[in-house]
Amino acid sequence: QVQLVESGGGLVQAGGSLRLSCAASGRTFSSSTMGWFRQVAEKEREFVAAIGWSGRSTYYANSVKGRFTISRENAKNTVYLQMNSLKPEDTAVYYCAGRAGPSVLPLPRRADEYHYWGQGTQVTVSS
Repeated sequence: QVQLVESGGGLVQAGGSLRLSCAASGRTFSSSTMGWFRQVAEKEREFVAAIGWSGRSTYYANSVKGRFTISRENAKNTVYLQMNSLKPEDTAVYYCAGRAGPSVLPLPRRADEYHYWGQGTQVTVSS
């Protein structure tokens, strides 16, 4: 079983930056595909970014490409989401997600392809 805990959310002005962290427990973290999703109330959870076990493979939603960077430190069981040039439409609850089993390509981008979820962290971008 893997437990995920996000941190780093908050309130930021448009154009600003935030870095989200996701601390994972469990021995299988270093071999797991990890992802970030976001959700606005009453809307479906939206894919943001994914990263393979080694960190060499990444994939981004078009809406965040060039502004967000996903990375991981397997020695620390942590995955990050660096968010730059934030826009008001980035406002959402951001969730860290982990997929059971070995990494696969292409990197999964549907919520139902992930098995473990954090509790979420709120990101609010003011205009």
